[in-house]
Amino acid sequence: MIRALDGDAAAYDALLRLLVPQLRAFFNRRVQSEDVSEDLVQETLIAVHTKRSTYDRARPFSAWLYAIARYKMADHFRRSYRLMPSEYLDEQIAAPDFELASLALIDVDRLLGDLPVKQQAAIRATKIEGLSLSEAAAAAGISQSDAKMSVYRGLKRLSARVQGKVR
Repeated sequence: MIRALDGDAAAYDALLRLLVPQLRAFFNRRVQSEDVSEDLVQETLIAVHTKRSTYDRARPFSAWLYAIARYKMADHFRRSYRLMPSEYLDEQIAAPDFELASLALIDVDRLLGDLPVKQQAAIRATKIEGLSLSEAAAAAGISQSDAKMSVYRGLKRLSARVQGKVR
């Protein structure tokens, strides 16, 4: 996203392509209809495009992205379920302990920050964003076995670091 904000059109195109499977998985877990999910993916991508100037480069991109996605989902629920009690909407939109989860993401970003870029990307895609190994490999332009090995090596390195074996 940062390269895209600096005017790199190829990076922006690659970013949007990487976001589609992530957003699709996010919405498919929360709405019943694939058509609605696809509509929400497109609405979110449009919002990312129109609101990209609001992105704070010092903050995690995923938090900014998923905030937009949640707003789009909230708009969908408001349109679709106007007579539904607001408590139901809160349950659908806000994850439990959202603030705590946001702080955990910052810790995860710090931990992953010391790993090689390929290992960071593989772990984020598979363990945080929920992509399969094949989806993560395709998004990164690497083989599935390379993605699997990057996740394995990255997790092994993180484990050693957390246990105090490596600094």
